Amino acid sequence: MESDWEDWLPQAVADADPDGVDIWYLGCNGFVLKASDRTTVFVDPYLGTGDPPRTVRMIPVPFNPEDVVAADAVLATHEHTDHVHGPSQAPILETTGATFYGPDESLAVVDDEEWPINYGVADDQFDEVTEGDTVEIGSFTVHVVETHDPDAAHPVGYVFEHDAGTFFHTGDSKPSDSFSALGERFDIDAGALAFGTVGNVPDKETREPKRTRWYNDENQIVECASDLQLDRLVPTHYDMWKGLTADPKVLHHHAKSFTYPTTLELVEIGDRFSL
Repeated sequence: MESDWEDWLPQAVADADPDGVDIWYLGCNGFVLKASDRTTVFVDPYLGTGDPPRTVRMIPVPFNPEDVVAADAVLATHEHTDHVHGPSQAPILETTGATFYGPDESLAVVDDEEWPINYGVADDQFDEVTEGDTVEIGSFTVHVVETHDPDAAHPVGYVFEHDAGTFFHTGDSKPSDSFSALGERFDIDAGALAFGTVGNVPDKETREPKRTRWYNDENQIVECASDLQLDRLVPTHYDMWKGLTADPKVLHHHAKSFTYPTTLELVEIGDRFSL
């Protein structure tokens, strides 16, 4: 794959010196978090172009994975291609020595794609996680929590706790029975939730147009944010697939009568915000 933006984004991350935690949105549902001690964690980075004409990428490829110069971990929320993808993620592991964390179905993709053979990644760079686990990654304490993505075999979410604040990556979760309890348990400063429209996407087998809903609509995403008591709602995935893109600005109207989310953090690919 070839980046549309050359190497400026991974260099910007490498050069950054956060006071607490800075977060970059990578498009689709990808993020990179960097803490003041330089701990750097990627979540669901995807640099592929989909499977045209079924899934067509609508945003730039923001960097080449070989250009990532520092990473302590790469985390996958679930096994779908735009969340576990050898060409996007294995070169990061190979170059940086980072550890890959994911649930069992995500690691099954790693096995199927033979990352250790095809990319020269060591066997000890993989760590299986499941709901209830807690992982220490540098200055981050990462809690693996239950989510609800009916399209995935085994989805999880990651709550990143840091002295600077708390960030929750929910993967592609829709409203979950777990969210109210998580909202009480954690003081979540910012939470990423997948948002999109219902559209006609070619069927995987027949290639005939099929009514498709993969992500939260306006009401579902606000329900999630309300249950989680989010200070800041960060909509994701709205930019990615042809036929399923959405305008996150409409969420102001849906959220304004709710106590949570307090604010909307509207980010575009390449944008940076702080906890």
